[in-house]
Amino acid sequence: MEQNLNGHSGAATTTPGAQRRVLVVEDDPTIVDAIAARLRAEGFQVQTAGDGPAAVDTAEAWQPDLLVLDVMLPGFDGLEVCRRVQARRPVPVLMLTARDDETDMLVGLGVGADDYMTKPFSMRELAARVHVLLRRVERAALAAHTPRSGILRLGELEIDHAQRRVRVRGSDVHLTPTEFDLLVCLANTPRAVLSREQLLAEVWDWADASGTRTVDSHIKALRRKIGAERIRTVHGVGYALETPAA
Repeated sequence: MEQNLNGHSGAATTTPGAQRRVLVVEDDPTIVDAIAARLRAEGFQVQTAGDGPAAVDTAEAWQPDLLVLDVMLPGFDGLEVCRRVQARRPVPVLMLTARDDETDMLVGLGVGADDYMTKPFSMRELAARVHVLLRRVERAALAAHTPRSGILRLGELEIDHAQRRVRVRGSDVHLTPTEFDLLVCLANTPRAVLSREQLLAEVWDWADASGTRTVDSHIKALRRKIGAERIRTVHGVGYALETPAA
């Protein structure tokens, strides 16, 4: 792990990742070096950790803006890292998994990860995903200061844009920032079918069809939280948010 845990650099820069801190947690030296090099080239400040305990300690000391987090780690795994880091301070998390296992992906989303990528992946796509997650955080902060009026009610489902809160039958439902944005995107045109590519472009700012499985896994996680019957699958096309019959 890199030893310099001092504050933000004072140097001005015009690169997109300027002043943003990314903690990369990965135990494979080749992969971690490649990710760190690419993110530094994008203008990010980068620290690395190679096991679960080091990741939690570094996150606490350095206060990163985002984590790139491998699931399989020595000490304790990335899911436990995510739980511990999120319990102390909400931070966007991009999970990396070596297995194309949907259960792992759903568990990762359930403990607070915002997105995931399956190895092998391109560094170009990883850098793009990091930028997208950070832009989403900025949009959420802006929305909190310029709230939309009113609460959208679709039957027993309530979406509070100002507080970024969701309730089902009056009970709060905890959604990750990505899940909230995905639900809002569907709710903007209730009962209309949105393709996976449309959702990927609107929510993730990512137009590559290779990411459509990410949409599917987030939809499954969202269904588990708000009720499977509320999101309809149109096979071969995409998804629609169901609303009560008039």
